[in-house]
Amino acid sequence: MSGFENFGREARQIEHEIETKGVILGIDWNDDVQVRELARQAFDCKLGAVDCEPDEPLDRARLELFGLAQLMLTVMKESADQDLLTHGGAAWKAFARALWAEHHLRKADR
Repeated sequence: MSGFENFGREARQIEHEIETKGVILGIDWNDDVQVRELARQAFDCKLGAVDCEPDEPLDRARLELFGLAQLMLTVMKESADQDLLTHGGAAWKAFARALWAEHHLRKADR
């Protein structure tokens, strides 16, 4: 790493891509039930599984969205490691809340 990264710009670019994938998938980021279902799909998706292959455009968009979520977390962690606060916009925050809720539910079920 170069020691200088524009984390804010990276977060905005990722947020834009998250929003774009949401449009393709017909996601209403204000619909908690719909976003929570997307979070469940993200946790259940295992590469190589029949229902998680990027054969169809919607499947590809969904897989790319899941990858973008991981990328956003990486950007946020790297910026935090440099004592910088970086966050995404409304779509990212809605998805992140749903991912955390799903994580906590699954952790409690163990």
